[in-house]
Amino acid sequence: MVSKNLTVVNPSGLHLRPAGVLAQTSMRYKSNIVIECGDTRVVAKNVINVMGARIKQGARIRLMCSGVDEEEALKAVSEAIESGLGENIETE
Repeated sequence: MVSKNLTVVNPSGLHLRPAGVLAQTSMRYKSNIVIECGDTRVVAKNVINVMGARIKQGARIRLMCSGVDEEEALKAVSEAIESGLGENIETE
């Protein structure tokens, strides 16, 4: 298992559109991909679970990947999260 701590940069958090991008990105990999936010753990491949976690902007999350392609999955999914999951994110 590999993991990485990240901060959600999306202004509205992980609502429908970014949650969908996250789930689609995660589904490209065979590994299990889980997001942990506080006491909540959700499977990243399920858009409803991701939305249901109500992860807001600035939230610290832990991305955990385990499986045959865990390293690739961690890299791709963490890059997607850091870049705003397809939303236009202003950087300072």
